[in-house]
Amino acid sequence: MVSHSETLTPGLVREAVAYDRLAWMRPLVQAVTHRFDTVARLFAGAPADPEAWRAVIGRLAAAPRDRDAAATVIQAQLARRNAPTAAQGAAADLALPDAIAIVTGQQAGLFGGPLYTLLKAVTTIQIARRAREQYGVPAVPVFWVDGDDHDWEEIRTSHLLDRQGAPQAIAAMDVPGAGRLPVNALRFDASIEATVDALAAALQPTEFTADLVARLKARFRPGQSPAAACAGWLDDLLGPEGLVVFEPWDPAAKRLAGGVFVRELAEPCASARAVQDAAQLMESLGHAPQIVPADDVVCLFRITEDGRLPVRCREGRVTVGDEETSLDALRREVEEHPERFSPNVLLRPLVQDTIFPTACYVAGPAELAYHAQLGRLYDLFGIVRPLVAPRASATLLDGAAVRFLERTGLPFEELQAQDDTVLNRLLADSLPPTVESTFGEIETWLAGIAPKLTEASAAVDPTLAGAAETTVTRMRETVQVLQGKILQAAKKKDETLRRQFTRTRALLFPDGHPQERRLNIAFFLNRYGPDLGSRLIDSLPVDASAHYLLLP
Repeated sequence: MVSHSETLTPGLVREAVAYDRLAWMRPLVQAVTHRFDTVARLFAGAPADPEAWRAVIGRLAAAPRDRDAAATVIQAQLARRNAPTAAQGAAADLALPDAIAIVTGQQAGLFGGPLYTLLKAVTTIQIARRAREQYGVPAVPVFWVDGDDHDWEEIRTSHLLDRQGAPQAIAAMDVPGAGRLPVNALRFDASIEATVDALAAALQPTEFTADLVARLKARFRPGQSPAAACAGWLDDLLGPEGLVVFEPWDPAAKRLAGGVFVRELAEPCASARAVQDAAQLMESLGHAPQIVPADDVVCLFRITEDGRLPVRCREGRVTVGDEETSLDALRREVEEHPERFSPNVLLRPLVQDTIFPTACYVAGPAELAYHAQLGRLYDLFGIVRPLVAPRASATLLDGAAVRFLERTGLPFEELQAQDDTVLNRLLADSLPPTVESTFGEIETWLAGIAPKLTEASAAVDPTLAGAAETTVTRMRETVQVLQGKILQAAKKKDETLRRQFTRTRALLFPDGHPQERRLNIAFFLNRYGPDLGSRLIDSLPVDASAHYLLLP
């Protein structure tokens, strides 16, 4: 690994991989972290610029805000969940007049979702601690569990590697309302116990397994909502580090943000038009917009017994799902019952930043693109726009994977391909030099003899020129078949290399996906222990300017 990338100081981080080596990384992330001036028009400021931080902290201090009311709602949530003392203390800080929040969020994934959920939370805690130290203000890390989302298929499945190191999916069974209702309104039935048992059976037993499974069963249990289960699980994982986990579906929380819903209905579709304009600006700067909303989109959902229904407005005609209603009736309902509504993906950040004094949002690559389109919305709603910082991006290795990469010299990103091209190259490199040189000499001889054979044949009979070329082609194909057979024989002979390659590829890129986007948090906790989050907080670089390969 030393040969192809910078080696960092001893500890968890083994290697920093430049973003431009990663096919899956959005160019916008690279621009924000390395060329911010090229995208400065899309954001409130550079997350690495102290002056930008001081400016947003000043704007938050000057903005009117009922800090006591928000802190009371949040503290009540944490008390109901019996959250760790450190988290409850951090929530109390939100009532202070100079407090700021560093916020991130994610859907309520089964068993916490993929590794990137943990990386988001870790980055948020790191940035909050740095802000507290550098700017002398109470900085509170907040995790927004998106329990208003209704995408059941997105959250129901957990991916891991089984005891043989092969990718395996563990899915929660469907429950009534799944796919229609917000996940906070769903309830696990008795089948969730079998789902946890399936996870336990798939995990490689370690010294951490029994405690991990017991804690998962305590959170993901019959009668509990997937959203509340995820919130409690995050309490367990990082509440002791001061992470404040927030339940936005709480009716008391909806009342704090009701004004945002009212403002959205005051001028329906204005938000959608503003985001459309931002999409054009992004394209002019060379970046693909994350979303181009339709002209009739109102950035709200109405929550009913039938599901989470989109609100649309065209030429004064307002619909909730398939039902027509009047705009006045909808406005009255929003004012009286904000708990019956939830924001869409565009309005959610504004709801969040109405409740919290958000100085910085920690975003994944897709969220970064969403936020790049929201500048005009913050102006329309009169809300202080936060800075946006990319979350940490990382792959967790084990000793065997490190040794494989060091021995082969493979750049880790080459393992993403799911064919045998890289493996064949490794096998070819492992063949005796005489094998490669012999086939090279044969190819050189064929390349030299081909024109001579064609010329000699044509001299006797011009019609034989094509036959001569065909003969050389067949000779080359025959040699290539023999070369392939030799490679196949080498594969059988070196099954150890094949097993090591397959195992390492499955760990780094399960089913071809970047590990951080695929493998569940529980897989890593089982392997590295319950203090993994704390170790990442202490060891990961705070600036997410590269993808890090870690050896916990």
